[in-house]
Amino acid sequence: MASTASDRAGLHYLPPGSRSVKVVVLGAFGVGKTTYVETVSEIAPLQTEEHLTEAGQNVDHLTVSSKATTTVSMDFGRRTLAGGIVLYLFGAPGQPRFADTIRWLLEGALGGLVLVDTRHLEQCWESIGLLEEAGIPYTIAINSFAGSPAYAKDVLREALALPADRPLVRLDARHLESAKAGLIALVTDILSPMRSPAR
Repeated sequence: MASTASDRAGLHYLPPGSRSVKVVVLGAFGVGKTTYVETVSEIAPLQTEEHLTEAGQNVDHLTVSSKATTTVSMDFGRRTLAGGIVLYLFGAPGQPRFADTIRWLLEGALGGLVLVDTRHLEQCWESIGLLEEAGIPYTIAINSFAGSPAYAKDVLREALALPADRPLVRLDARHLESAKAGLIALVTDILSPMRSPAR
């Protein structure tokens, strides 16, 4: 039996007894944020992709030559986890000039997931800085790219100056079961009884 428009609309409402959590997915341009939100979302994700222009490339100094589009506002998706936890996922734009937009997206967020490409480790520092500035807990997710260096976790922690209490996971943003590992690590950290509500 085909679903009706009202059936599909119901997917956007919280099931009874569920808890909603706002999560922002951050990272540099081309690190896989849009792909990540699209992979994990259980609803058709909202995307604000626009074609790159020569003028924009001159401003942003982009390092991913194969990309033809970029997120200009945000991506949005939803994922329900075990225990009635519903995650509202907001994918942030990656270019530094969108820092004010990212700060706006972080308002009300309980956590951030920072996607990292090990070929360009230094490009995640701005995302980490914005999360620390906002006092929001975060998880680092090393996204899998062909040919990217596979550093040991202790090497990555040292290179990123990552505090010992920040989770670090590896995932592939293209595959659901792998991608969910980042959300599970983040939510587990957010809900940890050791975390102070005041942050």
